[in-house]
Amino acid sequence: MDSILIVDDEPLARKGVALRLQKFEDIEVVGECGDGATAVEKILSLSPDVVFLDVQMPEMDGFDVLRALPAENVPAIIFLTAHEQHALQAFEVHSIDYLLKPIQPERLSEAVHKIMEKEKAKAGRAHDKKLGLEDQVFVKDGERCWFVGLASVRMFESDGNYIKVYFDNNKPMIHKSLNALDEKLDERAFFRASRKHIINLSWVEGIETWFNGGLMVKLRGGDKVEVSRRQAAKFKDMMSL
Repeated sequence: MDSILIVDDEPLARKGVALRLQKFEDIEVVGECGDGATAVEKILSLSPDVVFLDVQMPEMDGFDVLRALPAENVPAIIFLTAHEQHALQAFEVHSIDYLLKPIQPERLSEAVHKIMEKEKAKAGRAHDKKLGLEDQVFVKDGERCWFVGLASVRMFESDGNYIKVYFDNNKPMIHKSLNALDEKLDERAFFRASRKHIINLSWVEGIETWFNGGLMVKLRGGDKVEVSRRQAAKFKDMMSL
């Protein structure tokens, strides 16, 4: 059963969403709140699976709430708003869905269905904790944050005590070691090319021999990554029939 927190500065809107969610057996509303600061507190204390989050709230809006949360405490998000202009920003942080007020019953049902599908996928991977292409991760760099599908991440690059995450036109930095990340990623989808790089195998576009028995891998979009001699044989084996 998925736990839900409803965040909206309009009490009637909160009650309306909570009432409509009652018809779904696998959904439990564990709390409601009407401002961003309280939302942060409740997310940290209740650890809900999903937050129905109003975009426009006084003092602290929905995106401010996400920025205020530690990366490991960010739940799945369904945004609520009366204004379509926030849709692009909502999709940039890869929310599950984006519901326009007044919320239509069929759109709410679609959003709940997406929650259920996400839960099924999670349950199907319960025996395997490795992160694969179907997973999403939360990335926070300073004041900016994203929910990123790992399928869109073409590579990770070590930079001191940080990792640079390459996706779309973004290269945010996260405080993590490449070794720790390597242990969490599915080796069928991501390959440790060298001490500095992990590449997404689905982004590989071309391969050529390189100095000292190594390889140079070209990724879609133009990035090039050198595969160390030590890893070259393993890479050839993985990419061959």
